Amino acid sequence: MIVEKEASYTTTNTYSTLNALTEKTKNVWLVFHGMGYLSKYFINYFSGLNAEENYIIAPQAPSKYYQGKSFKHVGASWLTRENTAMETQNILNYVDAVFENELSSVKSKLIILGYSQGVSIATRWVASRKIQCDKLILHSGGIPNELQTQDFEFLKPTAQVIYLYGDKDQYITEARETEEKLKGSKLFQNRLKIEVFEGIHEVNREFLLKLSK
Repeated sequence: MIVEKEASYTTTNTYSTLNALTEKTKNVWLVFHGMGYLSKYFINYFSGLNAEENYIIAPQAPSKYYQGKSFKHVGASWLTRENTAMETQNILNYVDAVFENELSSVKSKLIILGYSQGVSIATRWVASRKIQCDKLILHSGGIPNELQTQDFEFLKPTAQVIYLYGDKDQYITEARETEEKLKGSKLFQNRLKIEVFEGIHEVNREFLLKLSK
């Protein structure tokens, strides 16, 4: 008889930062990459922002794997359908540690961005930890089904939530687009803003620059 059991242990994971956190920093970004990325490469999408005014922190998804048959490139994934609830808690605890390391006493504006699969982590962390952010960016990804309107009622009235995607995104069908818009409107109500850009499933550097102003 096969029995699946659990064991608790302490683990260590990396994360990447870009620029320096100083008194001149206006925006602190906490950015969650999509599936297949490593944080040290994903963070390069933010290299065009004003380095003096923007400090970027990119947590690293813990589950790494080789991409393709050549076993040359390494990617990472946040979650799968296997043991999702337990894995989610492990990841949220890790994000807590990153937050404590970097942002426990920061007074700059906080921008939280999830890209693709990273949207699920960004929204779950904000909701479960009641994180007060100035902007929550949902970039080309799906909102977890278990989240409810009351999970985000704590957000301050001035907080902006932006659902951003490309009009030619190969992963967002018309039905999915409608579903996400309706889900987002229900969760975030009148603070939700929908932005559509010309492009495929990729990080929109131009919009990041706009957000940083």
